[in-house]
Amino acid sequence: MTKTEIINAAFKIWGRNFYRKTSLSQLARGLRVSKPALYRHFVNKQALNAAMAEHFFGDFAASVKTDFEKALETTDVDEGIYSIIESIAGYFARNAYALIFSLVNIYDRNIDGRTISERIRERGADMKTLQVVIDKKYNTNTALLKLIFATLTFFMMHFIKKKKSMDKIPSSKETEEIISTIYEIIKYGIKFTPEKIEALDLEKLEKKICAMTLDAEPEPLFKAVAEAVAEAGPWDTSMDMVAKRMGLSKSSLYGHFKNRKDMLRRLFVGEFKRIIEFARQGINLSTDTAEQLYLGIFSITVYMRSRPEILIAMSWIRTRKLDLGKPHKNLEIFRLFEDIQIESLRDEGEEEKQRISHWILFLLINVLTYPLMDENGCQNGVSSVNMQNDDIRMLFKFITLGIEGFIQ
Repeated sequence: MTKTEIINAAFKIWGRNFYRKTSLSQLARGLRVSKPALYRHFVNKQALNAAMAEHFFGDFAASVKTDFEKALETTDVDEGIYSIIESIAGYFARNAYALIFSLVNIYDRNIDGRTISERIRERGADMKTLQVVIDKKYNTNTALLKLIFATLTFFMMHFIKKKKSMDKIPSSKETEEIISTIYEIIKYGIKFTPEKIEALDLEKLEKKICAMTLDAEPEPLFKAVAEAVAEAGPWDTSMDMVAKRMGLSKSSLYGHFKNRKDMLRRLFVGEFKRIIEFARQGINLSTDTAEQLYLGIFSITVYMRSRPEILIAMSWIRTRKLDLGKPHKNLEIFRLFEDIQIESLRDEGEEEKQRISHWILFLLINVLTYPLMDENGCQNGVSSVNMQNDDIRMLFKFITLGIEGFIQ
């Protein structure tokens, strides 16, 4: 067995479980070889991870290099943007396991974004090409670029998940359809009019949310569970860890939870319910659709900033598969924004509305976790400029108008 064969197998075997368990023993079992056979090529898991990263960077750069160069040469900015999206999305459509590898490593901060960009540039492709192209027509910045790449990542992951098989390469038609979808949402968002969005008094809407009563302090037991999840991640959180935080014996926790899975499920489902209830209070402060959308987004922002341990815990589950059992339909947080009658989605099916709702929440968590804010973004009932609510406003503008809202 060669090094390359082991690396390719690791992408698949570990990727199927979203890297929840990444031991050489697991890989050896999957390959039906002995651990010593793997040790002849890699001294430990870290050495194999490093080799996987090198393989990914080289393969990705080689795939997109030519398209990036063409995008720089074209005089049509939107055509250049489409070419870059087509190149990146096309690569990940053909290499689902590479997408999972990059997603997990970036969001778990195993490899920071700057290092990734540098290592890809060293191999002949510069990720800053997209910014260079966009800047010819749109007023962009680092935060906006992160939203663009997060959007591309989200829709590609949704695409792969819907196919239910990461091993089967999608057809050309399927790939073209997802690329068009991604380009459309990045360019136009959910298609509000600029006049409508520019007319909104966002500071006034923020003050309304900050004036609401936020009962954010959870029961001590669930706070301990959330803190354990935030520290160790949901897959490594144990009932022992929670018991220790509470000064209890593990056996006493069984009076509250059936098992570890029940403990995690009740934590997340309970938090989903609290978030939804608070967000719906905010949404109900207006009958205007655009205002409702911002009120919902900012309500979740205030809640999440007040509960950083829950924000970190939710950051884990946005990138990984965590089986908590199927929650009740009314508690599904990804359905929240379906309550708002967005014009461009009015004739869409329930699945598409849920996908957009999930996308909005995914972007919001991205903004809130990079970096975490202090407190809840409110100060004496007033939105604090120091809490960087400008990032939330930019997010809202991108969601509603896409990059068309940032024309120079």
